[in-house]
Amino acid sequence: MSIEAIQQVTEAEATAREMKAEAQAHAKQIKRDAERDGQKLLEQARQNAEVEIRKAMAQAEENAEVYATKALSENADSCATLLKEAEARLDAAATLIVQRIVSV
Repeated sequence: MSIEAIQQVTEAEATAREMKAEAQAHAKQIKRDAERDGQKLLEQARQNAEVEIRKAMAQAEENAEVYATKALSENADSCATLLKEAEARLDAAATLIVQRIVSV
């Protein structure tokens, strides 16, 4: 083989090594960029989830408050009805008790 051919092969090998090194460096950069972008997406998803959780909790608290208010109102109405019924029967009960005591 001539010296020129050897030089061409040597230059081609050097060029191939440089191209390989550049390709590896480029691949590493692509990997770093992809990992960075993935971390950004993950953080954004985490933040979005936190916002959605806060919204859901606020809605649940609001629903619970509405339910509690309604339940308290219904219970107060039931208590008032029971009290009126008891008061209506109070005179009859007192009369019955007095009659039983007197008849003994």
